[in-house]
Amino acid sequence: MCRLFGFHSVINSQVHSSLVHADNALIAQSNDHPDGWGVVYYRENTPHLIKSINKAVDDHIFQKISGVVSSQTVIAHIRKATQGSLSILNSHPFQYGLWTFAHNGNIKNFHSFKDELINNIDEDLKRFIFGTTDSEILFYLLLSFIKKRTTLSDPDCKIEIIEQASQDLIDLICQFTGPLYGGSTPNPKETHLTFIISTGKLMVGFNGGQKLNYSTYKTKCSERNICKYFSDCCENATNHNSKINHLIFSSENLVGENIWLKMQNGEMISVDSEMTLRSKMLNVVFN
Repeated sequence: MCRLFGFHSVINSQVHSSLVHADNALIAQSNDHPDGWGVVYYRENTPHLIKSINKAVDDHIFQKISGVVSSQTVIAHIRKATQGSLSILNSHPFQYGLWTFAHNGNIKNFHSFKDELINNIDEDLKRFIFGTTDSEILFYLLLSFIKKRTTLSDPDCKIEIIEQASQDLIDLICQFTGPLYGGSTPNPKETHLTFIISTGKLMVGFNGGQKLNYSTYKTKCSERNICKYFSDCCENATNHNSKINHLIFSSENLVGENIWLKMQNGEMISVDSEMTLRSKMLNVVFN
């Protein structure tokens, strides 16, 4: 299965260590996930997307991009294909306007009901599906459910809307596949819907059966004496519905200063444009 990384912060930060230098950084994980990579970062409220079909550990472009990117919002993905060919159109993250999305999972028997899923996608969005993956279909289904509630041009979309749209997405998929797979050992033939989505102003992560961890604070921040945004929340656990300074998602606990918390199956963790942390358990059946 694939590997995910997401970062959202009050300040522009480099993520080179997390992607390249940590003992279990994303680039090292690409040895087992060789089917392409992608990185999206936001500057001036605009997403910039770089993707490749090459294995990240062998790709100097991945190392170069990871070394220079400084942003408040970054999503990175290392692909191990379960649906769709090895093509740059099938590499994650996917982008539509301000929205970016990366998925770790699979839809069981996807091709037997792919057309029925596409029929649920907004007519104006269908034309922007270029690849052949279940993941891209999931993205445009989720956008369609969001669009029913608000305009997609709003980067400050309410988190509640994304939660509701995600519930609609899960309900639809489970009509075809049955319960999501929540076993302790991943099964790439079963249905998992773990994903990260962002507009650059907010970030949302959902554990749909493939593990996802998050961090909002560190043991000790190396920049605590020079950062104007430093506060207690940088080095201490924060209650949900409270303000934080950064949120990181990762499929693996990355070695370093960050304290990692394991997300539960069915749990959605998010931060809005005001940097308010939120946790929501969606109504999901796992087997």
